Amino acid sequence: MVLPAHLELRDALEAWYRRQARTEVATRLDTAVARAGRGYTTLQIRGQRTRWASCSTSGAMSFNWRLLLAPAEILDYVVEHEVAHLDIQDHSGRFWNLLASRSPGWREHEAWLRRHGHALRL
Repeated sequence: MVLPAHLELRDALEAWYRRQARTEVATRLDTAVARAGRGYTTLQIRGQRTRWASCSTSGAMSFNWRLLLAPAEILDYVVEHEVAHLDIQDHSGRFWNLLASRSPGWREHEAWLRRHGHALRL
């Protein structure tokens, strides 16, 4: 089967973004976990449809490659959000207080994702 050229280009571009995301996220994640005195087990770059990132109870981290299409401070916020989950797995008041200490502008970044996240696509 021959794919139309625009689909091949989109797939190639997505593959490039995934590779770039691994580098960008790993650098930010390594810095954030070191600052928090924590560690993670694995890093995956995925194309989730309903999530920007996740952190499992075992410390496995997963980030959406589309975050690379957002401003850098949004990616930084999502990284800090997931690193906070290494300490507190839920979204309790304790979690949001911890996140606020690490990412003071988290509310604005969260609002930006709600407003503009749907447009982060190729």
